[in-house]
Amino acid sequence: MSQEQFYIAQIGRTIGLWGDLKLNLHTDFPEQFKVGATFKSDRGDLTISDVNFKRGIIRFQGYESIDSAKKLTNAKMYSNLEKTKENCNLDEGQHFYFDIEGCTVVQGDLVLGVVDDIQRMVDTDYLVVKTDEKLVEEGFSKSFLLPYIDRYIISADIEAKKIYTKDAKDILEAS
Repeated sequence: MSQEQFYIAQIGRTIGLWGDLKLNLHTDFPEQFKVGATFKSDRGDLTISDVNFKRGIIRFQGYESIDSAKKLTNAKMYSNLEKTKENCNLDEGQHFYFDIEGCTVVQGDLVLGVVDDIQRMVDTDYLVVKTDEKLVEEGFSKSFLLPYIDRYIISADIEAKKIYTKDAKDILEAS
């Protein structure tokens, strides 16, 4: 299984005297941050000893004083594909970004392109679609943003790596 690392949180400043740190989440799955869970970071492995989502703070084993905790300020935390799938619960019809990236975007029989990236703007995810070469040769934009909303997305078949769309070509034409 892939060991690619996904950026999921950044540790902020210390709070109080006991090693509490501000937790800045960069994930839609806060449930993976639980006591005893260990994550990779750019400061080594970190194991959670306490977490309080209402206050937005976290504490790690071995960093229970303000002086030791300060060493973790601005550290970035990571998870991998295997751990993410194991620790994060998806609702029906939801998918991980890494499952959507690389999917072919189709409208009917027309291949529009491939999902190159996903960007979140306000509360909406946008697929960054690298336009199919044949369409680029016809004069269409090299890439376009497709909102991941019911208005444009019919379904996503992760096993077949295809995203079925409606009216997405209109967005490409306007790009």
